[in-house]
Amino acid sequence: MTPSAYGTPAWELPDLPAQPPLHGTATADVAVVGAGLAGLACAYHLAERAPGREIAVIDAEGPAAGASGRGTGLLGPRAGPAIDRAVRRHGPWAARRMYLASVRAVTEVLDLCGRLHVPCGLRTGAQIMATRAPAGLASLGRQAGAYRALGLDVPELSGAQVRARVGVPYTAGLLHRTAATLDPAALTGALARACAAKGVRFHGRSPLLAVRAGERGGCELDFPQGRLRAGRAVLAVNSAAPSLGLPVGTILPLEVYAVATAPVSDAAYEELGGYDGYAVVDALPMAPYFRPLPDGGLVAGGGTVTLPTGLGAPRLRAARERAWAWLARWVRSLHPDLAHLPVTHRWSGRVGTTGDGLPVVGPVHGLPGVWYIGGCCGHGLAMSVAHGAHVATALLGDPDPGDPLPWHRSAAPRMPVHGPARPLLRTYLDVLGGSTRRTC
Repeated sequence: MTPSAYGTPAWELPDLPAQPPLHGTATADVAVVGAGLAGLACAYHLAERAPGREIAVIDAEGPAAGASGRGTGLLGPRAGPAIDRAVRRHGPWAARRMYLASVRAVTEVLDLCGRLHVPCGLRTGAQIMATRAPAGLASLGRQAGAYRALGLDVPELSGAQVRARVGVPYTAGLLHRTAATLDPAALTGALARACAAKGVRFHGRSPLLAVRAGERGGCELDFPQGRLRAGRAVLAVNSAAPSLGLPVGTILPLEVYAVATAPVSDAAYEELGGYDGYAVVDALPMAPYFRPLPDGGLVAGGGTVTLPTGLGAPRLRAARERAWAWLARWVRSLHPDLAHLPVTHRWSGRVGTTGDGLPVVGPVHGLPGVWYIGGCCGHGLAMSVAHGAHVATALLGDPDPGDPLPWHRSAAPRMPVHGPARPLLRTYLDVLGGSTRRTC
């Protein structure tokens, strides 16, 4: 990918279909705005199940240019808040369905990779949520109790059992068996090529400026150099929702950070669970995490979250440098052999976050035929693909296989994030991140 202020991810952008900017007035049966995993999954399922429909995918830059190509490739079962909080907020039955839906989303991505023949460094292996801090231990205890009460297969691990798998002195953990790691840009690119092979039209370098109901039905979408009239539209724009004024509640754009390293020694790679493909996520808020790369290096992320809106460019650059520097120190602390390990890539990306930790996947109020997908709160690799498939099913008028999940909704809760509230929110994030970084 092209280097930028956001840094350079460890993933190479694959070959992509032609994507000229949208010029003049165009039409489509379905317009999908956003060429990330959610938008492309929606276009893919529409084209596969309803061949002959004219589908256009439009992006401000191009496939994998946003969060979908700047993730860290952890494919794990997580949707919404931690399981114990999900039980308190939504009840046991809904919490169990939410978790099982996230597990199903992981298996569907694995199946999709097989169908697309994605050369994306896919490695199946368990994901461990672990901790070294008392606060994390208490959180793990609450989650373990909830999983047991719901009859879900998420075993507890003692400190010795965690260390036997990854060789880091954690004191306890939870084992998620259905998990994997992969190259997110490769998966996004493969979906784009599959869509193009099915006749989907692509337009790049065309940021959406406005969307409104069409005078004769459908909707109209404005771009810098043209206009698109469509019968239906899917706005898979995630944290860009506020800039478009979409009535989808508060989708807060937050910046998160990652680094990748040079290959480690064979001994360190084995001790860190590399050959078994383990990924490890800390149980604390803003959890730092790491996972092995197929070339013998490591990817690490988390530890810092920045609210970029209203933050000047110099302060944002300084925040990025501090976040990357802390991640480099943290990953080097995982094993004695990593003390002088070079960092080869540093990057950041924007995720969409909601006040209750749940995504928003539903029709947009006041815009008939327009749907929105976003707000996965940093857990969108598997769920974005599932959300795209769900919206495709809804647009085709197929019956829903079950009751709506809590994130099948049109808006997230409103949050006071402007004016005097913004500095308070930024301070809260800084304090919470600082506490996690000191503990880890």
